[in-house]
Amino acid sequence: MDENDKRFIEELFVKQAEQFQQYVGVITESFEHKIAVVAEGHQMLAEKLERVESNLGIKIDKIGAEVLAHRADTEAHHNVHCVKEGQGKYDG
Repeated sequence: MDENDKRFIEELFVKQAEQFQQYVGVITESFEHKIAVVAEGHQMLAEKLERVESNLGIKIDKIGAEVLAHRADTEAHHNVHCVKEGQGKYDG
């Protein structure tokens, strides 16, 4: 093996190392992009969940207020509103 052969082998190794680094760079870039897409989707879902929780809380508060108002009205008219079992069945 002479100097030309050694130089050829060294250059071959250098080229292979460069190609491998380039390949790893492309794979890394692709992976980072996919991670960014997943993170963006996660953020959107978290924001939507916050909106749903907020809207649900508002609706629950409204229903609670309506129940309290109905209860107060029912208690104020205790003798007028009366439900008896077995009477007033719906035949619909």
